Amino acid sequence: MIDHIAQQADISKAAAGRALDAVIAGVKSTLKKGGSVTLVGFGTFAVGKRTARTGRNPRTGAAIKIKAAKVPKFRPGKALKDALN
Repeated sequence: MIDHIAQQADISKAAAGRALDAVIAGVKSTLKKGGSVTLVGFGTFAVGKRTARTGRNPRTGAAIKIKAAKVPKFRPGKALKDALN
């Protein structure tokens, strides 16, 4: 990804790496605050909530409690879907 960014933007790989890291950090911090990030034409990153539930240990078959969690979700945009089909 860094090589592609560097080539397309005509910048050094180091600068492309810093730019990519900055974008990823921005997405992480926004999701951590409960927001969503939309990249027009690409898709939307958001936070989903998974409720607590009971599962099974596959090795022993014993019931275990799985606690609630926040999970990242991605919904592709129309332009991305169209590019793949």
